[in-house]
This record gives sequence, structure tokens and C-alpha cells, in this order.
Amino acid sequence: MWLGGRHGMGVGPRFRTLLTVLVLAGAAVLGGCGDDPADPGAGPAATIRLGALVPLSGTNAQSGREMRDAAQMAVDEANAAGGVLGRQVELLVLDDACDPGTAVASANDLVAKDITVSVGGYCSSATVPTLKVFRDAGVPMVIALATSTDLLVPKYDSIFLISGTVADEGTFAIAGMRRMGSKRLIIVNDGTSFPVTLGKQTVAAAGLPGTGIRVVATHALSQGAPSYDRLAEQILGEKADTVYFTGYYGEANQLIKDLRTAGFTGKIFVGDGATDGPLLTDLTAAQTKNVYGTALMVPALMSSLADWSAKFTAATGRAPSPSGPEAFDAVTVALDAITRAGSVEHAAVRAAIAATAGLPLLSGPATFKPDGTRTQPAFLLLEVRDGKLVEVS
Repeated sequence: MWLGGRHGMGVGPRFRTLLTVLVLAGAAVLGGCGDDPADPGAGPAATIRLGALVPLSGTNAQSGREMRDAAQMAVDEANAAGGVLGRQVELLVLDDACDPGTAVASANDLVAKDITVSVGGYCSSATVPTLKVFRDAGVPMVIALATSTDLLVPKYDSIFLISGTVADEGTFAIAGMRRMGSKRLIIVNDGTSFPVTLGKQTVAAAGLPGTGIRVVATHALSQGAPSYDRLAEQILGEKADTVYFTGYYGEANQLIKDLRTAGFTGKIFVGDGATDGPLLTDLTAAQTKNVYGTALMVPALMSSLADWSAKFTAATGRAPSPSGPEAFDAVTVALDAITRAGSVEHAAVRAAIAATAGLPLLSGPATFKPDGTRTQPAFLLLEVRDGKLVEVS
């Protein structure tokens, strides 16, 4: 599963990769009507467009596809129920490759297509540079999975986070480490937005009175490196009992292998950006002993999502993975706000999102604070058992 991120990877192809998935919902809208759906004044039959930037290429493509399909499922359900404001809803999904440059280009493309709300956001480092693009266009953002506190720095009132922030996750991680008996902690990031800020927030949480956890070192590794054996040897010499890697599953998998090969037998925690996708690929039982994770929503582990998971499987032919529920929730928030606003006018929709109060979502009731964060973010503490991640009860 993937724990995070829903977050800030930021390393994608160096060349511009732009994969466009344009889902045209509602055959009745497409046929027999001469209105231009790109024209907001084209008439009552014009579709309402939502836009989503997700990683459809690169190492986080699996999570991006999950987000795309879950968001489309929410759109399809709305259209099957008659649409919104008497109009069908259309989802435009563009690839951001978890790369800042690609993300900005794709954001401008979405703005040019006259979207009402942006409902994407996985890697924080790719999402942060798009904030101004959407802000300048007046487009409110319901960010599904990116959680870096860097998203809050501009203090825009048009940004709303479905998932908890890294500050919330850092506090939760330290509580989980205390529960597992950790005393000496090393934090490893990958140098990009979300992992760095999660690491800083975890250091801050460890420094609060009464935690009993000392952060003895912080390190950064290079994304995509073939091995981290030198770093593993350094960590071994620093005598920690716990390592917390705040980056993504590709590097997490390699780091776990190298730490175990170096002889590190302590606890290895990974942030929510690492428990999705192939975290455990080719790892042995010995290597995954004492491996834990902090995560957002994991459908396979949550009985409360059983009905939704069955619907997702029926729609896609596969069981849902992490990152899908939050994308579904982002669309739900956007369409609910458009309905309450009675308009697709950006300012009215933004105000309606801000006024959301207790909206039932897969991730729990949604109410947003003045800074756009959720009042009650939820996290799971996971452990690897028998080759699988399971929730620690």
C-alpha cells in the first residue's frame, strides 16, 4: 500500500511528459447539441469541468492511476444521478509526473480548458508550484493527497486539503514510535518538499516534553540511486534503534534492503508516501521484520470502506489501493460545493467549499479550518506481518 502522500516527490522525467486523459462524461451531452463545452456561456447543456493533476508517469504512476480512476468513479456516480445543476460533469486528468515543471505546464493547460475546481494533487513538490497558476485563474483547489505545510505558506483562501498535513502526521508518527518503544531516532528524507517537511515536523514532535525520543541525526538520500549502502553503514554507526524514512516507496524499498544488509536490526518506519505501491517487492521476511508505516486511508484494511471498495472493483476490475479514496473525496467536496453555490462561478464555489461543515466523506466528516486544513485528519499505524501491511490495533 502506499502511505503518503500523497505528497511531495518532485522527481519525474527531465523531459516534459504530458499525458492527457480526457474523460467526456455523458453521451447525451456530446451528441445532438451544438454547444461548445469549453465555453462557460454555451448554454445549459455545457458540461461542468473538473481538473486533476496526478502522476501518470514516473515512479508514482500507480498511485496516479488510482487517483484518476477513483475521481472518475465519483464523477460517473454524479452523472448517473442526473449530474450537477442540471449539467453533466467532465473530468480532465493531466500528468504532472511528480515533476514541478511538468506540473506547471499541465496546470496552465487545465486553466485554458476552463475547469471549475482542481481536484488533484499527490506529490507536494509538484503541487506547490501550481498554487499560483490556479490562484491567478481564480480556480479553487481541493487537494486530494499532497500534505506538505509548504502548501499553506502562500496563505491562499482557495486551497483545501483533504488529507492531514505533515505536522499532523509527524505527531502521529512519534506517538506510534513511542508505542513501539523507540528511544533513538534517525530521520531520512529524499530532499524534496513533502519528505523534508515531514521530517522537520517529526523532529518538532519528538522535541515536545514527555516523548522520550531523541532525534540523533537527519540524513538525505538521492532519489533513484541504485543503492544506499554507504548511508546504511553511516546509520549503523550512529546507534539508533529506529529509522524513519519520510520519502517514497521506490527509495524506501532499497533503503530497507541496504539497512538490513548492513546489519541494522532496529525498527524502520516509513511515511505515507512509501506504503503505497511496491514497498515490499522482493523483501524477505527477515528484512521486513520491525517495519512500520504511518498512513492515510488503506481500503483493504478498513471495513468502513467495504461497500465503496466493492463498487470500485466493479467499476475498474481491480481492488482499490491507497490514494483512491482521497481522490474520490476531493471530487465529492467539489461537486457538493458547486451544488450549494448554485453556480460554477469560481468565487461562489470557493466560498461554498470553505463553508463545508460535516460533509460525509470516505475519510470522515469534512469541515475545513480557516487555513484550509481538515479539522479531523485520520491516520493509520501499520506493521508488516507475513509479507503484508496490516493495521496495528
